[in-house]
Amino acid sequence: MSNHRELPVLILGGGPVGVTAAWALARAGVRVQLIEREPEPRTDWRASTFHPPTLELLDELGLAAQMHAEGLTVPRYQYRDRRAGLVAEFDFTVLKEETKYPHRLQLNQQHLVRMLVERLADEPNATLRYGIEATDISTGDDGVLVEGRGPSGPVSLRGSFLIAADGASSTARRLLGVAFTGFTYPERFLIASTSADFRALLPDIADVNYVADPDEWLFLLRTVESWRAVYPVPTDQTYEQATDPEEMQARLQGIAPLPGGYEIGDRQIYNVHQRVADSFVAGPCALVGDAAHINSPLGGVGLNSGIHDAVDLSRRLARVLLDGADEGPELAAFAEIRRQVAVEYVQADTKRNTERISERDETRRQANHDELRAIAGDPDRARAWCRRASLLESVARFGIGLPPQDIRHRREAEAKSTT
Repeated sequence: MSNHRELPVLILGGGPVGVTAAWALARAGVRVQLIEREPEPRTDWRASTFHPPTLELLDELGLAAQMHAEGLTVPRYQYRDRRAGLVAEFDFTVLKEETKYPHRLQLNQQHLVRMLVERLADEPNATLRYGIEATDISTGDDGVLVEGRGPSGPVSLRGSFLIAADGASSTARRLLGVAFTGFTYPERFLIASTSADFRALLPDIADVNYVADPDEWLFLLRTVESWRAVYPVPTDQTYEQATDPEEMQARLQGIAPLPGGYEIGDRQIYNVHQRVADSFVAGPCALVGDAAHINSPLGGVGLNSGIHDAVDLSRRLARVLLDGADEGPELAAFAEIRRQVAVEYVQADTKRNTERISERDETRRQANHDELRAIAGDPDRARAWCRRASLLESVARFGIGLPPQDIRHRREAEAKSTT
């Protein structure tokens, strides 16, 4: 890259992960060009949870105060059973000695996008290009070339490096020929928002609840704007049937009866996958966020791990482009560490969470409940659970964007501690 480091970093995808990467690099002094297919900033509202280490990273980027002013601070969350009620409650305040933010923050992801786009619009190191669809990516000794179609015709953009943050159906991943290994759940998930207050209808629930049931599990969470219900859609039910007002009303009434009915706002059906890219790096290109790994939403870690990817890679590229660090070891460290986190933490935990609340075998269901009660009732185990669920454990273990030599020292220390 030594002969083209003066070129900007190209970022494909203007969702929360892409704009985080753009802001982190631009603030560090690296020129960036953000390329987004949609004609304006994305308004997808699906993800809404920010965990403690993510909030710390966003605090470093100057965003945490505004996010807390607009969002909902949630220290507690519950595992419940539709028949038995409360199974176990976990409280992130047990983490107060090791994080500035011992809670989840509930804030719809489009608000983070808005905050960052506003900042990027005034940032001289950043250029925002909307309405451009990438059609080809080529790499060589002179960097990366992204060709596409824009409002005025063909577009060609050159960069020193490409960050692919263009989502689960990543065009960049396909053009780069990177396999996306894993599986897709047979049932789809429906997420619906309502202005009704589930806490008033079910007074003992928390603001975030995972509700087990062999036939119709639920995920109930509160944001500032509304409550959300997430539940599975039968494989034989069409989109039109699942989103029929009477069908949705029946589902919500099954959660808690509400005379007069529920006012239903946004709704969305989506396929859910557990997939990880075979490699997070292809030449001078890297995959981050959903382009690199997608998972069940049960745990609220997908967006968080994507932001961790973005900050990790941004720190490495800043060292390469501004400080002359060796590109090879930096990219190798990103690819290895972030893929390991995706597999060992994000994929493993969200798959286990989904299996736990949808378990049909009654013996295993009761064993799951007994295990959760035992963990919640033991202060040490509860703290360890919260560390892992919040991604604090993975960050403490691997760091975010640490120089390759520091990672090597951590690995050596970890190996010694286990022998």
